[in-house]
Amino acid sequence: MYKKILAAMDHSPMGQTVFDRALSLAKTNQADLMLLHVLSGEEENSPLPMPALAGEVYWAPGAEVDLERWHEQWARYESECLETLQTFASKANQIGVTTEFRQVAGSSGRTICQIARTWGANLIVIGNRGRSGLSELVLGSVSNYVLHHAPCSVLILKSSSEENTE
Repeated sequence: MYKKILAAMDHSPMGQTVFDRALSLAKTNQADLMLLHVLSGEEENSPLPMPALAGEVYWAPGAEVDLERWHEQWARYESECLETLQTFASKANQIGVTTEFRQVAGSSGRTICQIARTWGANLIVIGNRGRSGLSELVLGSVSNYVLHHAPCSVLILKSSSEENTE
């Protein structure tokens, strides 16, 4: 049924859940698997996004931004997430599931849908943190965006109440 499954990963406990479900589906359906992580300030625990020209902006005294520290935090975040993708891809390949991975910068929802479209995904597996009401309105919901804009079927995995409290 599904021949190309895209797992939209993040760097949270939900990322492991998404990987496990996508791997199980890929193995059952003899499908190819793509693990995708979008580098974005939208992701919880990521360094805040910084405009490209932040170093050229005049910062009022006391409001300066330590760009060198930010670059270090971002590089560490990027490296840790890439290492996780490599570990998951290796595990999937070892059990016979053809797997590739990508890590790209961008707006999470738009990027997931764009990659799914260009790669020809039949299914996107994505997690949902369970935000609702004002927090979803203010922070947005990547899974909601993907559900309404994806070029294929979407499987949304709900987070457990334990993950919501972390």
